[in-house]
Amino acid sequence: MVQKVTPWEVRGNINYDKLIKEFGVDKIDDSLLERIKRHTGELHFMLRRRIFFAGRDLNWLLDEYEKGNKFFLYTGRSPSGKIHLGHVMPWIFTKWLQDKFKTELWFQFPDEEKFLFKQELSFEEVQNYLHDNMLDVIALGFDPKRTHFLIDTKHAGLMYKEACKVAKKINFSMVKSTFGFTNQTNIGSIFYTSMQAVPAFLPSVLKGKNIPCLIPHAIDQDPHFRLTRDILPKLGYYKPASIQCLFLPPLSGVNGKMSSSKGEEQAIYMTDTPEVVEMKIKKYAFSGGRATLREHREKGGNPDIDVSYQYLRMFFEPNDKKLEEIRQSYLSGELLTGELKSILIDKINRFLKKHQLERKRAEDKVDKFIFK
Repeated sequence: MVQKVTPWEVRGNINYDKLIKEFGVDKIDDSLLERIKRHTGELHFMLRRRIFFAGRDLNWLLDEYEKGNKFFLYTGRSPSGKIHLGHVMPWIFTKWLQDKFKTELWFQFPDEEKFLFKQELSFEEVQNYLHDNMLDVIALGFDPKRTHFLIDTKHAGLMYKEACKVAKKINFSMVKSTFGFTNQTNIGSIFYTSMQAVPAFLPSVLKGKNIPCLIPHAIDQDPHFRLTRDILPKLGYYKPASIQCLFLPPLSGVNGKMSSSKGEEQAIYMTDTPEVVEMKIKKYAFSGGRATLREHREKGGNPDIDVSYQYLRMFFEPNDKKLEEIRQSYLSGELLTGELKSILIDKINRFLKKHQLERKRAEDKVDKFIFK
């Protein structure tokens, strides 16, 4: 299947080297990792393993940081359904950045986006998902003193004027070529990217000085921020830097990305019970094992196509030594597919047990995170 990567659709066999060339991002190299490590003291395993593999202007961002011009973080979530592991993976890394650099995070909830782009979704449904999604973000442990939730409809009075300044610099041919819009695209969708640009310079507006911005995100969101980078210098603001990650694959295979739209059996949700997690991994997680026990013992499994191993590599096993032991054991045939799945099931359920406890506690914290 031919790959397609847009902010609203990811399908096909993903070739990340091709995406780097197509989107014009820079591959993260060893020298940049060493430079980050000088400030953080250690590298997050998602950096060591190149889960976050590309970016824009990261060396410039560190130049500014070293001059004392501290950056802020910007990421977000468009409420349209339950949160799954694929959503959470870049947020885990974003929290690490916040903790290591002691920086502010502006977390946007564009509650109009999916209403505009999905015909079947009502504003009422979006508002229910908005509250639900905020609980999952808070449960990850972001610092409430340094984390500000921006809700597009709630903060429209703050954001709309700045969005209009962005919109004035964007013409229809620009969004048409960037997003593939047609004459049938509703005008709300055409305007939307102007709102998504606002958090990349809103702190600079509020503080009356130019502040660098870093956006951690999955690479499918890059088109939005390419436009943002084109426009903000025309308004007198820095281009936002970005750091971009791979997609956490769906349960059915290592290509594409985990998505709610592909069905309940393709994603692990943050509210799934231990029994549901076990069922999904055992039943749906694509295996790199052999057809028979004898063949597996003789030839070994293929961790590079095995979803359980990839989830350990990308999310659930931060210890490089332990991960390599699992890999070698699976390659040799000593570790069976069922045993590999059991390792993953245990790790996911321990993670979700803690998350779901924090999620309940988050009910009383929402107001602390919404920007006043």
